[in-house]
Amino acid sequence: MKNKRIAVIAYHTCPLSDEGQEIGGMNIYVLEMSKMLAKKGFIIDIFTRCQDNKSEKIVEVCPNLRVIHLVAGKSAPIEKRKLRPLIPAFIVSFDKFVNEEKLHYDIVDCHYYLSGIIGLAIKATYKIPLFMKYHTLGIMKNLVARDEDETEDIYRIKTEMHLARQSDKIFANSRTEEAYIESLYGARKDAIIILSPGVNVELFHPYDKVTAKKEVGAPLEKKMILFVGRPEPLKGIDTLMYAVKILIEKDPLLSLSLWIVGGIVGKNIDTWSKELKKLESLRRTLSISSNVHFIGRKSQEELPSFYNAADIVVLPSHYESFGITALEAMACGTPVVTTDVTGVADLFDKKHSPLITSAHNPIRLAQKLHNLLTDKKMYEKSSKEVFEKVQDLSWSKIADKYISVVNKCTTRSVL
Repeated sequence: MKNKRIAVIAYHTCPLSDEGQEIGGMNIYVLEMSKMLAKKGFIIDIFTRCQDNKSEKIVEVCPNLRVIHLVAGKSAPIEKRKLRPLIPAFIVSFDKFVNEEKLHYDIVDCHYYLSGIIGLAIKATYKIPLFMKYHTLGIMKNLVARDEDETEDIYRIKTEMHLARQSDKIFANSRTEEAYIESLYGARKDAIIILSPGVNVELFHPYDKVTAKKEVGAPLEKKMILFVGRPEPLKGIDTLMYAVKILIEKDPLLSLSLWIVGGIVGKNIDTWSKELKKLESLRRTLSISSNVHFIGRKSQEELPSFYNAADIVVLPSHYESFGITALEAMACGTPVVTTDVTGVADLFDKKHSPLITSAHNPIRLAQKLHNLLTDKKMYEKSSKEVFEKVQDLSWSKIADKYISVVNKCTTRSVL
């Protein structure tokens, strides 16, 4: 029996990219899952829109895995909503590639609603099952949107609802997301599969905190609170900064610093993103400039040093489909405090209450952080528990669950 071949659609962002503002959990998910599936014998082609004329059309990532850059419009970064009119051109490029290569795929696996639109066309043309993963839900983003820039339009909402009815399988990050997709989007319950992201346990693992602090240049005498992610309003970084201010006022003897890893941070603040500028203004207003540090984006290979250097990692999000950074921190044995609206919160039960806070609540967050930083027994217990919790979430185990779904949906091998 020949190995199954899967066409993965990541239309708006290339999983190999290390530039731009769209680097996040989706890229990590697509690349790491694809690598593991390829390792287990599947043939994976990831199709993404070419954003740079210098990009190679086909990149051989590893045996059985390629990333294919298809031309659709100008080969340059384009804002997501402006990519919609280019979808037909992308589909034409896909069809041309498939026909020239004489390929047959067993599954089309789509990431984000824009890719889902492409997946619908591929499903109809090639008569193969459509797998869908939203990564974020437009309806949920609108429920917590804090400004017009964060609000999703009716086109996205209607498209996601249509995909919920037309997809053969929909992968939800958590029980909460499953409930939203079923109740708000009208998907069949038997079409939804709960499959959380995984974590690279070979890359992310615990090691000596003093060594890690020296690697990142963090003061040994200070407690280090860490945020990792794209600086945007939904992430709740401002709430975390308010909590740090409260901690400083509550316990002046508690020497601490907040490190914000993410975004593009240059010497010229005028080049910073709108959200980073707002956070910088808030840092000055709260008089915590000496305690809060904007570090900028770091590669996956650099992040283990930051997670191990940190005393606590915080996900203060107002909405987070899951939160891969939490898994990475947990794999390093670093306690994670997260709001109860993140997908990763589903991993915790009542005994993990010290690690769960509520969104928009800097006072409660400050109390959670203070308890962990000042109670050695609680801290050590939390560190041990999060490390043990994440061991069942290696990419190998997550891929095995995915493969079981593929095998049920396909009855013949690739030609």
